[in-house]
Amino acid sequence: MSAGTGPSHAGHCGGTDAERCRTLDALLTGWAPEPDPVNDEVINLVESIRGDRTVVRVDDVARRHGTSVRRLQRLFLAHVGVGPKWVIRRYRLQEAIEQAAGGPLDWARLAADLGYSDQSHLVREFSAVTGRTPAAYARSLT
Repeated sequence: MSAGTGPSHAGHCGGTDAERCRTLDALLTGWAPEPDPVNDEVINLVESIRGDRTVVRVDDVARRHGTSVRRLQRLFLAHVGVGPKWVIRRYRLQEAIEQAAGGPLDWARLAADLGYSDQSHLVREFSAVTGRTPAAYARSLT
């Protein structure tokens, strides 16, 4: 294109910087999605799982929040991308990792406290995620 034959931007970019910023803000704000109360509900559910390490089963969450296990499963799959059981297991495992970093532990007691069926269940899940047994992980931190 030769000079002077391109599109004119004078009508689109006129005004002061402040006016252009207000116009851009109005445009971008107009594209904001409507708030979704279900998203807030799911965020609160995940936060309740994260904040209460005594939650070890999906039916615990359902009972505490007055809903069904099936509804929780649908909400989590649609809004989190994984089921509530997966979220609970990850937070339990995170607790085990944090405990391991704190020093020597009674692994059987920790497994029971976190809702694992037994110590070997904790060790299998811990090893699958971290690549080390809980004891080896704890030793690697010292």
